[in-house]
Amino acid sequence: MFFFTTNTVPNMSHYLFDGMDSYDTPASNRCSLAFHLWLHSRWYFYQSNFLTFILSGITASHGKLDKDAQIAYSSRNIRLIERCGGHIHIRGLNHLRDLGGKPVVIVGNHMSLLETAVLHAIIREHVDFSFVVKKSLLDVPFFRHILLSFHAIPVSRTNAREDLRTVLAEGKKMLETGRSMIVFPQSTRTSSFDPSQFNTIGIKLAKSAGVPVLPMALKTDFLSTGKYLRDLGPLHPERSVRFEFGPPMEIGGNSHETHQKTIDFIQECFDRWAREEHGAK
Repeated sequence: MFFFTTNTVPNMSHYLFDGMDSYDTPASNRCSLAFHLWLHSRWYFYQSNFLTFILSGITASHGKLDKDAQIAYSSRNIRLIERCGGHIHIRGLNHLRDLGGKPVVIVGNHMSLLETAVLHAIIREHVDFSFVVKKSLLDVPFFRHILLSFHAIPVSRTNAREDLRTVLAEGKKMLETGRSMIVFPQSTRTSSFDPSQFNTIGIKLAKSAGVPVLPMALKTDFLSTGKYLRDLGPLHPERSVRFEFGPPMEIGGNSHETHQKTIDFIQECFDRWAREEHGAK
């Protein structure tokens, strides 16, 4: 009989992208034999991802989901994507490294659950961070302990004014402790980037706390939204997973300008990715 213990942290606590400014899954990467045996079913991905999720939750419940464990579990998801035939492309890691651990507000678009599964593998070596989550997620088994270990800030998503006050107040406290904040200004996950749905909450938080904004563009539609089960959608290994980080921006007197520069950075990334992928076909 298999028992879960706090010794289930995988032996992979080293940072996958040590010394790198960018990363590309090797072109020779192929699906694993196990994925082939599962007939390329999405359920191979989800059962592996769910096991990592459970182990993370158990580790967090014992107060042991520290930096090394966060990186290790998240790295399992990076390798899982590649075992399922996915290709990952990361740019701008130097901008994270150059922060020297100083807190920032990372503002990015939100596409799928995949980003939260892999972000610790990508940025935790350089940036200790927290993020804003729906309050209802604290009721999910295992997830509650994970979110509490990250000091996530819960909001209702039903009262925008109250949520804004919560994010500004609690986020500022978090930044003052030296921990960065990741903010997804869109109200929900979307498969494309719509600037009109990109609010200024991240910019307001950074200005209030007196810290820079670091833009993040991501494309994670490798994992799509399900038709009947929203969080269990099909996989698309033909779609590259992409993360790109821009240089940090100090907010001067005109916060609107910083907001627009963040939008422009994300839009430019999406336009360039579309050209690259179109040219590869």
